[in-house]
Amino acid sequence: MADYDIVIIGGGPGGYVAAIRAAQLGLKTAVVEKEQMGGICLNWGCIPTKALLRTSEINHLLHSLDAYGFKAEKVSFDFKKIIERSRAVANQLANGVRHLMKKNKVTVIEGTAQIKGRQGVEIELLIDGKMSLKTPNVILATGARARQFPGLEADRKLVWTYKEAMIPEKMPNSLLVIGSGAIGVEFASFYRLIGADVTIVEVQDRILPVEDKEISTFAQKSFEKQGMKIHTSSTVKALKKNKNSVTATLEIQGKSQEIMIDRVILAVGIEGNTENLGLEKTKVKVEKGHIVTNEWCATDEPGVYAIGDVAAGPWLAHKASHEGVLCVEKIKGLKTVHPMKKTNIPGCTYSYPQIASVGLTEEAAKATGKYDLKVGRFPYIGNGKAIAMGEPEGLVKTIFDGKTGELLGAHMIGAEVTELIQGFCLAKTLEATEQEIIETIFPHPTLSEMMHESTLDAFGRVIHF
Repeated sequence: MADYDIVIIGGGPGGYVAAIRAAQLGLKTAVVEKEQMGGICLNWGCIPTKALLRTSEINHLLHSLDAYGFKAEKVSFDFKKIIERSRAVANQLANGVRHLMKKNKVTVIEGTAQIKGRQGVEIELLIDGKMSLKTPNVILATGARARQFPGLEADRKLVWTYKEAMIPEKMPNSLLVIGSGAIGVEFASFYRLIGADVTIVEVQDRILPVEDKEISTFAQKSFEKQGMKIHTSSTVKALKKNKNSVTATLEIQGKSQEIMIDRVILAVGIEGNTENLGLEKTKVKVEKGHIVTNEWCATDEPGVYAIGDVAAGPWLAHKASHEGVLCVEKIKGLKTVHPMKKTNIPGCTYSYPQIASVGLTEEAAKATGKYDLKVGRFPYIGNGKAIAMGEPEGLVKTIFDGKTGELLGAHMIGAEVTELIQGFCLAKTLEATEQEIIETIFPHPTLSEMMHESTLDAFGRVIHF
């Protein structure tokens, strides 16, 4: 007999959520985790970075007190305590995940696992090269790691990955961030608002390249206004490591330039942790560093599934968690489970200002050639709550199909948009048209009113602008 109904390799936001759902469905479940429950997201990603970003926002506010009628002199911070608080937040939540495993009677096995072989429908796993387990279902949730480039490798002292950027011993005075996706922009925002000189280099022609072009342009102007130096259509050709600094050779739109900085952060993407899993003994396919799956997270090997960052993008914690539930419910045979619609997955960047989006960009919607586009916009400066908060900088943009009223995409930049975006996510999931959104009563005064106004604007009915 099998030892477990399901064994999940990896205890991150995909793996531990899958384990809880499996236990809820009455399946005997085990999670194999070699480091910390909660994975990279909880321990070294989503959660601790948000703690750091909150601190930087407070620092920004403390230096803007005069606008609110306050006065404070010699405002300062303890950088060591800032880092300690971030780690404490991560540890608190990691302990919470361990409690959830115990509460749901999920067995947690510390160690590594690899597929040894199979006997009929049962897959044999080797734990730490010693103990053997049998199960008919294996979910690979091993996550990913920072991508490295030849000549630009992280040495974890002068050239950092996201991990070192979260736990520096002291505050750097200057930083070069290579890459301007969500990770790069968040670290750039944290260090700039805390007082460092920050330079971003992006190989593509704009920062935040997966976002709507109008939002990317807005973000760049805002970041540059804060004092960031941003170079697009540019590359880092070499990094010369000095005793306590780095000399970077940049190619900025065809012209060579050298800059000296204290530290470098590599934020150039990720590659899946597909090694040492025994995949070579299976039919599992790996393409471009990630495991290939179908709409049910199944690989080509019967009984083997993959979720989260080790599989296809977008590489987001909430996408991994959703896949974990979807995958387990499909294994259980529930009739209510549906494949995930990737256009319904929101993306959030917790910089200052925040950025959030769901669905198609205006450019992508146009490229399909099948929609009669209706695009609405509403600026923060037209919203009473935003002005009262002292946050008048931002934009809400909505994209609809004029023929059907379908919400194709929503793109936002400004205060609290990472919270607001869920309203548009719910609308997309419910397949709401512009009519349902327009007929919805939005409370006043709130930032959410801009979602209503942007929808009204798309159909020539905006009220307050």
